Amino acid sequence: MTSPEKPDYRNSVFLPRTDFPMKAGLPEKEPAILARWQAENLYQALRDSRRGKEKFILHDGPPYANGDMHIGHALNHILKDTVCRTQSSLGKDAPYVPGWDCHGLPIEWKVEEKYRAQGKNKDEVDPVVFRAECRAYAQGWVNAQREQLKRLGINGDWDNPYLTMDFEAEATIVAELLKFATSGQLYRGSKPVMWSPVEKTALAEAEVEYEDIVSTQIDVGFEIVESPIPELVGAQAVIWTTTPWTIPVNQALAYGPEVAYWLINATDGRKYLVAFDLVESFLTRAGLGLLDTPDMPNDAEELLRHGLSKAYNGSDLAGTIARHPMHALGGFFAKPRPMLPGDFVTTEVGTGFVHIAPGHGEDDQRVGEANGIVLVSPVDSLMATNLGSLAISRSMSALMSMP
Repeated sequence: MTSPEKPDYRNSVFLPRTDFPMKAGLPEKEPAILARWQAENLYQALRDSRRGKEKFILHDGPPYANGDMHIGHALNHILKDTVCRTQSSLGKDAPYVPGWDCHGLPIEWKVEEKYRAQGKNKDEVDPVVFRAECRAYAQGWVNAQREQLKRLGINGDWDNPYLTMDFEAEATIVAELLKFATSGQLYRGSKPVMWSPVEKTALAEAEVEYEDIVSTQIDVGFEIVESPIPELVGAQAVIWTTTPWTIPVNQALAYGPEVAYWLINATDGRKYLVAFDLVESFLTRAGLGLLDTPDMPNDAEELLRHGLSKAYNGSDLAGTIARHPMHALGGFFAKPRPMLPGDFVTTEVGTGFVHIAPGHGEDDQRVGEANGIVLVSPVDSLMATNLGSLAISRSMSALMSMP
């Protein structure tokens, strides 16, 4: 049997006939398109055609000028280019002025790598020479990244980018700072910042990489020396922390105003003040028990009978003063440590007390400032140098306070 002839549908499909080649040839075609745009000065032509129209300004958050462009740069700039082109197509004047951040540790670090390769010490280089080398390094990468971004077809004012190292930009910053000064809004204060003992410079939070480590946890007793509640004098107000290195610069203790605290008589003969909900976990960590009882009682009556002498509301602790466990060293350590209310104190973990070291964290600093505590910078240049090797082994930065 003869099979039926298959129908030929080619003549029934009506497609437009174009001059487009079958092969796109993008590697050859794209540079030609970019060359044509440059020859036609497309960017300026768009600005001229939109002169006087409604403005659409997209401020470019600038990348660092410290290396070849990567996929992050590409995504960032392609999206910005798409936004500006869309707004321009809607009839608006949408200029795009690319910029570069030419200051900061990423650039300094690269220049210092060159010094290290030559056996040089950064501290032995004239600061003026060092800054000039950083400026030259940044300019080199501005030029490199500019050509790479042009190759992506980004339509911007590439001949007139803004650079943070332009003298005009630096002068503008100084002029704006002067406005703050003359209006009385400029003041000198302190805040905790990330500090690199290796680079001897402050670090932005984004420049710090954290490793997953198991923190050393400690419970520390602060002996109560004054209190409107006489029976608390001599007891230990216990704090729990995963940052033991902050203890030397402790300046206060924080309690939760609504937290219930219990004064317990422990098997080591001492009295401890701990949040009721955390008594059991504290005793377990400390390897202690309640006086005259081998097991942890389950109800308040049992607790009172077997070593929990009395309950207090956190707000009752106002006016209580403790002393630093290193008070015998005198000086800074001998100063009284006030117990202060803190709405951030919880009973999820720890002891119900938070030790406050304003030189080691913003939350602590705010508590200190609110209560008239003068912030103490825990690390000076000498200590930073001596701790450098330790800091490198654990982390590339140490949290400290800078004026």
